[in-house]
Formats: sequence, C-alpha cells, structure tokens
Amino acid sequence: MTGYTFEPDRPDPKPKGRARPEVLWSWYVEGKAHDAPDLETALALAKTGDGFVWVGLHHPSEQTMVRLGAQLGIHELVIEDAVLGHRRSKLERFDDTLFMVVSTVSYVDRTAPATDADGEEHEAGPEIVSTGELMIALGPHWVLTSRHHGKSRMAEVRAEVDDASDEMPDGPWRVLHACLSVAADDFVRVVGQMEEDVEECEEGVFAQTRHTEIDRAYQIKRELIEFRRCVAPLCGPLSQLAQRDYAVIPDDARPYFRELNDVVVEVRENIVAMEDQLTNILQAALARASIEDNRDMRKISAAVAILAVPTTLGAVYGMNFDNIPELHWQYGYFVLMGVNLVLMLVLYLIFRRIKWL
Repeated sequence: MTGYTFEPDRPDPKPKGRARPEVLWSWYVEGKAHDAPDLETALALAKTGDGFVWVGLHHPSEQTMVRLGAQLGIHELVIEDAVLGHRRSKLERFDDTLFMVVSTVSYVDRTAPATDADGEEHEAGPEIVSTGELMIALGPHWVLTSRHHGKSRMAEVRAEVDDASDEMPDGPWRVLHACLSVAADDFVRVVGQMEEDVEECEEGVFAQTRHTEIDRAYQIKRELIEFRRCVAPLCGPLSQLAQRDYAVIPDDARPYFRELNDVVVEVRENIVAMEDQLTNILQAALARASIEDNRDMRKISAAVAILAVPTTLGAVYGMNFDNIPELHWQYGYFVLMGVNLVLMLVLYLIFRRIKWL
C-alpha cells in the first residue's frame, strides 16, 4: 500500500524512530493492486469505472478524517465513529455509502508475554480474549477501513483480497467481505481455543484433589460473556448483507455473506453452549465443595465423640468424692484404662463402618 501523512492535529503519545504513514491506500483494478501517482488520481480513475481505491487507517485523527470525508463524500456520523471508535458491531446506510463496524477478537495466551499494537511486549494480564474494532465504509468506487484497538489482521485481509476467487464479482465490496471473513476465522479459532480451556477447567474441577478450581471457571465465564458481546451483534448486519439490496453490493455477492453469517451463528451457538457447560461446572464445583465440607464435619464429629470417652471418665474420677471404692482397688487403674480403650475402639469401628472416618 502507498502511504502519506496529513499534518497531525494531536501529538503522538509514543514517538518512534520511524514515522508511520497516517493514511495507506491502494488502487485495485480487476482484483490486482496497481500503481498510481497519488490518491487523488487513483480516486479519479476509479470514479470513471477503472477499479476501486482502498484507503486504510489506524486510529485516524479528526483532521485526517475530515479531509478524507471531503474527498470521498463520507457522512459526518461516519467520521465521528471513525475517530472516536464504536464498540458494538452494526451496519448503517448513508445514501450510497455503507458503514459497518466489526468487533474483532484474539486469543491471549497466558503463558506467553502479551504484545500491544506497537509490537511491544508486556506481562500478560488475566484476560483470555482481547477485543478490538474494525470500521469499514463502502462507497461505489472506494472502500475505507479504520482499525481501533485489538490485534492487527490487515495483512491477512489484504492477502484474502489479493487471492480472491475469479468467480467473485469485482469491486470494493471484496474488502468488506475479506474483513468479515478474517474476523469470522478469528471467531472460529478463538472458540476452539476456549473450548480447550473449558475442558481443562472441567478436568481441574473434577480432579481427585482437595482444592477445587472455581476461580478459573469464573474467569473463563467472564471472558465468554465478553466474547459473546462481540459475536452476537454481528449476526444481524451479516443477515442484512445476505438478504437486502444495497447499491454498492452486487446481487451475486450475497451468498458469500450468507456463508459468513452461518459461520458466525454457529460460533454464537458454541459460545452459549460453553456458557451453559461452565454454569454446570460451577454448580458441580460448589456442590463438591459442600460435600467436602460435610465430610470434614463428620470426621471432626467422630473425633470429638471418640475423645469424649476419656474426657468423661477423667471428669468422673477427677471429682473429689470420699467414697469411690475402685480408687482403692489394686487393679482399678488398669480396668479403667481397658474400658477406656475398648470404648474408644468400638466408637472408631462404628464410625469407620458408616464411613465417617
């Protein structure tokens, strides 16, 4: 992609040695990227029906979006969302322009150091799923993508656009489809990795150990809720793309969006199933913890009952009565100790038989 930078209206919070272009763009003709002198020339050629222009942004400034909005004829509400970000997936139409927000997810490996958007490593946090958003504005001869937060997958999107099937209708809608396709692939990958986490959590809860892993189950369930908030809102916009008429999307492109909708619906169903499974795991873990507590109380009660025998005998013979005949008996002590041991042994055998010990 070709890049250039507008004069920024805000300082870079993390200045780097090599400045990153604020705007990247490519001119596509018949599915292949071609060279053009500048963005204005590429847009003029695309407007005459010669391909389309793909403009890519990352955390654009307001000044950048205002200038691009004037060039591309973008609605002011789209400019506002592109600058400030929008956390929920949605699809809107402004005259002949479509605007879509896609929530993105990536799996965070807790055993490896996390990497931020600038490629810097830091200590991994407790989260399992990292979320972001990608915004796509689609016009008749151009498409604009703006990424906010989350892991960058634009290299995969570009590769999918470049490797698109010849049977797919040409046009800027291919970029929209590629963005949604990569996001759906990430959904499938993350849901598979979280299924492994749920299985490991289940094994940990039902393992033959004294400690029951409940914290891990709560953490996974919390992350699943965040995951579902990213996936569920996307089903509606995909269904609209597959069923409704839009001027910027050809009719023979609908089956491709219908296929993506089926994938996202399946992922959503898997998330709901995992949430139900985790609920059952938590209930089983709490029930098991309660059973373990009852077992401990039984053991304590049995021990108290056994120790009550010598305590009672000691209390009786420790009283200062003048007339206790066996105190003066030659074998009184040995008989008393024998009775003490026999009673304690009998109680021990009884508690063992009823499995209190």
